[in-house]
Amino acid sequence: MPTSMPMNTPPADQSRQTATPSNGGPNNEPNGPLWQEANLANPHVAGDKATRVKRMFAAIASSYDLNNRVHSLWLDQVWRRFAVRHARVNPGERVLDVACGTGDLTQAFALRSAAAEVVGVDFTPQMLDVARVKQKAQPAQAAGKLLYMEGDAMALALPSASFDVVSIAFGIRNVQEPAKALAEFRRVLRPGGRLIVLEFDTPRFTPARWLNSWYCARVMPRTATMISGDKSGAYRYLPASVGAFMPREDLVKAISSAGFEQVNATALTMGICVCYRAYVPE
Repeated sequence: MPTSMPMNTPPADQSRQTATPSNGGPNNEPNGPLWQEANLANPHVAGDKATRVKRMFAAIASSYDLNNRVHSLWLDQVWRRFAVRHARVNPGERVLDVACGTGDLTQAFALRSAAAEVVGVDFTPQMLDVARVKQKAQPAQAAGKLLYMEGDAMALALPSASFDVVSIAFGIRNVQEPAKALAEFRRVLRPGGRLIVLEFDTPRFTPARWLNSWYCARVMPRTATMISGDKSGAYRYLPASVGAFMPREDLVKAISSAGFEQVNATALTMGICVCYRAYVPE
């Protein structure tokens, strides 16, 4: 999800995962805090991370798009349009957008590419509800390409070699086990298929890194929480999840280890966001 822009999301832009809550699991109150100091140092090691993430996105679904736009200064849409171009979709191809959230990237593929079908998968029903409402507002030709379904990024209920492009925007760090998700992306792609990953990174340019760190630590959590009325701690988790996630070089290695080749990483907006593209061997 792009809201936690590293200016240290999005976002996305969260795939359905199965996890058994640990003894220190999330607060059972519907609106209780899911993320507190004790589990924010590295939220990726929580055994019940998937449960927390799913509940968190359910809590912020209605204000998700507004916060993304405001806190990325509308750059989240720019990055998604770049991802669509970078995917090089050919006429008639099928696109799978995993952790599709409210469908921003899914709809961008339907509107801005030659895809014949675009399937969005997410593990949070409340996010998919928003995506389907937005689908109805799309031009008929684009809306007709779209299909949304609830699903698990680590165990996609889809046939092998059935898609030409798989994308995930600001969601790979929210998956309980990213390596399993990458292996699934490889499985459902056809030979010659492309994987597109949008994810945040820490800017390498020192002034940009300082500004980004200040913005994500001091500004965004307060204003995003105010806009959303969130009580789950979502806007503390989101920047923490970026800072604790694997750096650019490690994600490139992880993608390669999943069986992809020609993996490249393109830095966007001074390295705040990175677009990864990789190919399935022919």
